[in-house]
Amino acid sequence: MQSTARKRSTPTRPGDRIFRGTSIAAALTILATLAGVALFLTIEGIPGVLASPDEVKHGTTFIDYVVPLVFGTLLAAVLALALAIPVAIGVALYISHYAPRRLASTLGYIIDLLAAVPSVVYGVWGISFLATALVPVYSWLERTLGFIPLFAGPPSATGRTILTASIVLAVMVLPVITALCREIFLQTPRLHEEAALALGATRWEMARLAIFPYARSGIISASMLGLGRALGETMAVAMVLSASGVITFNLISSTNPSTIAANIALTFNEATGLTVNALIASGLVLFLITFLVNFAARAIVERRKDFSGAN
Repeated sequence: MQSTARKRSTPTRPGDRIFRGTSIAAALTILATLAGVALFLTIEGIPGVLASPDEVKHGTTFIDYVVPLVFGTLLAAVLALALAIPVAIGVALYISHYAPRRLASTLGYIIDLLAAVPSVVYGVWGISFLATALVPVYSWLERTLGFIPLFAGPPSATGRTILTASIVLAVMVLPVITALCREIFLQTPRLHEEAALALGATRWEMARLAIFPYARSGIISASMLGLGRALGETMAVAMVLSASGVITFNLISSTNPSTIAANIALTFNEATGLTVNALIASGLVLFLITFLVNFAARAIVERRKDFSGAN
């Protein structure tokens, strides 16, 4: 019986064999590319990690150099997700279950178009409009909530702060998370929704009890995909953020941490010698952070699936 089942699962037609071979080749190509990138970053980055402060332009050890960049990268990405996820879930739920068909279709097209806007355009919008518009808001936050370290001030006179960069990142990742959540919400079994409504639940209670539990794994996956884009975004952050390379939780000050990607983009052209290797090593750190984030997200999704199946 096992040999018969094995023979049946083995492709026999030429088209099946070609498709199977093409699929395997594509998967191996992805793995080989990922391994090649990791190998290049490791080989080229090690000299920068081992370099003494006198041999690099930043004049510090690699740990002292990269820790503020990691802090700024994570801070900007976490703030962006905190701003984007609630809005994205709300918009996706409205499009999938509340909006009229015509309006839902139009909003869906708009969301998809926003995802295709180049990051440079978001950067121009952030530096020319958003940063200026937020200056009075930052002054108000400092006067009203200055006792909180996040808004201690003094507020930036240009608006080019880590909070402004995070808002731009939130707008950039919003279409990605919204589009994925919308498709996931539409896959909720109709019988689950009708059962909740038949038991007297309101539309919000139906969404809370039937849609969100079913879509929980998908929401996590969409959020992690948005986080991956926020971690690696370069041009928009480099254009908006006035970075000083420090560690601070003050979100409205002109003294801001920088991100790894923005730092590489701004300093790579002027770097020479081991400074280039240090920048490549910082890219390796970003590569590892992104890998760990995706690995953790996959583990969370799989655990949620197992937990749902056990229930």
